[in-house]
Amino acid sequence: MTLLRVRTLTRMANPRVLAFAQLMRLPNVFTAFADIALATAAGTAVQPAAPPGFWAAAVLLGLTSGCLYLAGMVWNDYFDRAEDAAARPFRPIPSGRVAVRTAVLLGTALMLAGLGFAALAGGMGEGGWSGEPLAYAVAIAAAVLIYDGGMKRTPAGPIAMASCRLLNVLLGLSMVPDAALDLPTRLHLAGVVGVYIVGVTWFARTEEGLSSPRHLLAAATVLVVSLVLALALKARLPLGSGTVAFPYLVVLFGFYVGRPVARAVSTPGAREVQAAVKRCVLGLVVLDAVLATAFVGLPGLLILLLLPPALVLGKWVYST
Repeated sequence: MTLLRVRTLTRMANPRVLAFAQLMRLPNVFTAFADIALATAAGTAVQPAAPPGFWAAAVLLGLTSGCLYLAGMVWNDYFDRAEDAAARPFRPIPSGRVAVRTAVLLGTALMLAGLGFAALAGGMGEGGWSGEPLAYAVAIAAAVLIYDGGMKRTPAGPIAMASCRLLNVLLGLSMVPDAALDLPTRLHLAGVVGVYIVGVTWFARTEEGLSSPRHLLAAATVLVVSLVLALALKARLPLGSGTVAFPYLVVLFGFYVGRPVARAVSTPGAREVQAAVKRCVLGLVVLDAVLATAFVGLPGLLILLLLPPALVLGKWVYST
């Protein structure tokens, strides 16, 4: 047993800490960090040398992304508290382990902290303060509240969730000069992640009951489309960028998430669907790492280092 796991076990043994970790879906925050790591990798690849303040901005944008993600999870449970009281009484708010007022204060504090870190990141560039990181952070915060506040219950829910992720990648790319990476490539890269999340969110819509195989198959098709878009990304990059292994890594990733997804489509029970959703959610770290290899080669796989802590925490904290 590693020291990290011992410390994690100690922390998780505290019911109060566990309640807040569940409220914030703590394992999933590493997927938000992975989006920023992907953008950072792209930024290093398209510039001859990292400009002053680049790495400091990357860290601040990672903190921005993490805070906004955790805030989104808190607001999700706040808006769902009545439904959870009937269907999921074990969750932190309906079970009384976290008070409603505490959840509101925590969600607000996390969101404000995210905006604050974004404002600081805007001051890391050479040409004076830039409002672009803050603008993206505000857009993410708005998208999160719109989704949590009711959009998720509409047919447009998966698209609303995907917009949060698309904006998150663009947030990370806000530290990269426009001259170094054109807008179509930025949108393509962010779009791969966004389309992937459309599929994951659609797949998860009825994860707690018996799902429709037809809907699951349609969601799985969207996941395949995201991988096709990932393969097409290479055509936008200069010849020789990244690694020749990139398309093979995309295919391997397809098998990584595809096996539990196929199992859930054929046996659409709650256990099978939830297992597929968990693999796909944490699999976003793997997707980001694979996409990074299109820019920086095999070193992009270092993003996979974000996966072990997410998996360890996931043993005690549910992800969906």
